[in-house]
Amino acid sequence: MDDLVRVRQMETGTPPLSHKARSAARLRLRSAIFEETRPQRSAALSRRWVLRVAVAATVAAVAGTIVVATGGGEDRDASRMTMLTAAQVLHRAADRSRSDSAGLPIPRDDQYLYTRTYITREPLEGGKTKTWTDESWLSVDGSKPSKRQEHGKIRNDPPRSKHDWVWPPTTYADLEKLPTDPDKLLDLFRHGSKSTPENDRSAFFEACMLMKGPRVMPPGLQAAAFEALAKIPGVRLNHTQVDALGRHGIGISHPAASFTFVFDRETYDYLGLRTKGSGLKRVKGGWEQDGWYFEMRNLEELGVVDRIGQRPQS
Repeated sequence: MDDLVRVRQMETGTPPLSHKARSAARLRLRSAIFEETRPQRSAALSRRWVLRVAVAATVAAVAGTIVVATGGGEDRDASRMTMLTAAQVLHRAADRSRSDSAGLPIPRDDQYLYTRTYITREPLEGGKTKTWTDESWLSVDGSKPSKRQEHGKIRNDPPRSKHDWVWPPTTYADLEKLPTDPDKLLDLFRHGSKSTPENDRSAFFEACMLMKGPRVMPPGLQAAAFEALAKIPGVRLNHTQVDALGRHGIGISHPAASFTFVFDRETYDYLGLRTKGSGLKRVKGGWEQDGWYFEMRNLEELGVVDRIGQRPQS
């Protein structure tokens, strides 16, 4: 009997899967893939394995993840599993962002944009992981003093001049001027230049800078940024990422950049930005590099408030 027919027969009369069941099935699928594709196992792929993959693929498809089994001709050991592409994940994240941003209030010029960000920094060579919870109150139009934290250190920023231009923009009015058309936003990220490996790397970096700061995005801007990223050649999918709160997600990165966007693997919510970096320490005659680390930033809360020190109502 054909394996796919057997799968369909198994599904007949079966009630819809619960969220818990889908999660458990996906975990079994990943475990099975790992066990069957480890280098030390060179046995030919069995019919039992093919059936198990087909069943797991059916379950995963119901859960919203496309899984494709591909064979390698006579060399059945070359079979592998492919998941959603990086572009598909980014488009789903964009759809989710548009849905979430629909309920955000439009701030007045005299108000403040509030953000709370949780940050972890883990040394690559071992050592204690540092954590911070940074809060920021940014003047909507820049006409008032702002207060923000950077790794726990408080910064009191003076009012901005109307003639100042910073990138990424910090005022809501300047953010509103950015295009929400993905093609136009990508052109801005590339500074109007054509697609080249260097310009594509630069565009990815500019998108990271836009998403890194403590800012509340106007409707459609974050979604456009994700869709612009989807158009950059070379963006790739990292299947296993863990954010600062220990949540397992999907990463999107670029081979020439040290940043990774992390999304929830179930809902495609944007979880935060992961960075590989290094510190500096003062030595005789100047500064030198002081160890590499991974830093993860999670935007825990955002909103609009009337004054510095006030937090959005839950």
